[in-house]
Amino acid sequence: MAELFEVLLQPPGEDTEVALERVKSSYNPLHSYNLAPGGHKHYQQQYADMYFLRLAVLKPAVEELARDAWGDFQIANEKVRHVDRVLDVRQGELCWVAGTVYMDMPLKPNILDDISKDHWIAAPPPREKYLSRNGQDLTMLEDESGRLRLIGSVLHVQMLVTGCIIAVMGTENADGDFEVVDIKVPDLPRQPQRWERDEADAVLANGSPKSKKTSQKKRDQSGKIAIVSGLSISGDEGDVLRLDLLMEYLLGEAGGPSTQQDASRISRLIIAGNSISEGNPLRSEDLLADTKKATKKYGYDSSAYNPLPTASLDEFLATLLPSLPVTILPGESDPANVSLPQQPIHPAMLPRSRNYTSVTDDNSEPGWFDSVTNPWEGDIDGWRFMGNGGQPIDDIFKYVEGDERLEMTENLLRWRCAVPTAPDTLWCYPFQDKDQFVIEECPHVLFIGGQHDFETTVIEGPEGQKVRLIAVPRFKETGEVVLIDSETLEVEVVKFDLFNDT
Repeated sequence: MAELFEVLLQPPGEDTEVALERVKSSYNPLHSYNLAPGGHKHYQQQYADMYFLRLAVLKPAVEELARDAWGDFQIANEKVRHVDRVLDVRQGELCWVAGTVYMDMPLKPNILDDISKDHWIAAPPPREKYLSRNGQDLTMLEDESGRLRLIGSVLHVQMLVTGCIIAVMGTENADGDFEVVDIKVPDLPRQPQRWERDEADAVLANGSPKSKKTSQKKRDQSGKIAIVSGLSISGDEGDVLRLDLLMEYLLGEAGGPSTQQDASRISRLIIAGNSISEGNPLRSEDLLADTKKATKKYGYDSSAYNPLPTASLDEFLATLLPSLPVTILPGESDPANVSLPQQPIHPAMLPRSRNYTSVTDDNSEPGWFDSVTNPWEGDIDGWRFMGNGGQPIDDIFKYVEGDERLEMTENLLRWRCAVPTAPDTLWCYPFQDKDQFVIEECPHVLFIGGQHDFETTVIEGPEGQKVRLIAVPRFKETGEVVLIDSETLEVEVVKFDLFNDT
């Protein structure tokens, strides 16, 4: 700290200031979770088709792993047998079968129970956990033929939630329950090589691999990617100090020369959800009771709408964008659709920042300001990034014991499903032709926004895949920003703290 004071508290010198230039990065987003525009989206279809689509895609992968692991497995000289359907399981026969997990939990929300009620009452507060303490929770395995109840001690070791595809090996007992001996999950999919997609796109665009020289130049620059989540901007005057510190740091206006040098290496900012605080009316109901309400037009009451949070977010982004490119994901409290995948925050809500969006109608060339979906995936400096605003992990937390967020995030990848509990306990779009939540390629970095604490680890797959997992904390509560080295994928945290004089 003393060294910092000596740098900042000194008289002007004759040395000329060194102009810092921000490191540039390569940015190539995917549009894996974009839905059809406007009237092309339909909600009349059944959600059951999503489970069948997911099972059809992931069943071959999990069966291949199970066949390799259990092909020669024997118990008491009885060799295990593969059955194609849950309905084909026979009592007392050692076998294995693949299907979709369904957790039958009495404490889960059930829309059918709500509809069947004669009298509507206020909705109860959301439960912290769906787990019941009296042993009423059931783990089921189902496919298009039927459903089978799973039991056994291995279920307490393997994390399971509704919607994940697994293969189970065991035998059916006299009660009709399937006693599980072992479980296999699809595990990590193929992981693309660094720069693989960028170079492939360049070859397709130019008809020759000559543009690889451009990618090589970008590889020589080692920058950092900043990820922040949970800005929770409310628009209150007393709520901007920590946000201003973040803005000054990213712009290189804070700290001494070394801090500014570090800030110049930040090549992109990713905002992982919950940029806006939970919605609050402009005035309280008590004040509105004493004020004559204006006539509503088309059901819109301007007195109940507070534009300050969105305007403050727009001002924050517009200040950064001339110097730093920004990718923003919507979150649970942001002005976007509630059901997953959440579509991008419309640029019309951010009039000052929209000038930095893509200039092409089809968004084929991303702009300096890229409003994307939640979940989202894309390539930054050749690495495959994938992330979400935290809703999938927050929902998985309700199914399982404990609060090991990185373990939940790891299982997300090993199940090969970005949102396994949708549509059971998370709202989502009813896909018909393809379940877009299935993870087809393994990312190099998976970040989860909106978490209580910062955590990170590296996991490995069966074919040498390595994935950096990051739990991004809520900035408003912790003041922490995560920085990822674009060359080594090492992670560091910068913390902004406020001191009280009282």
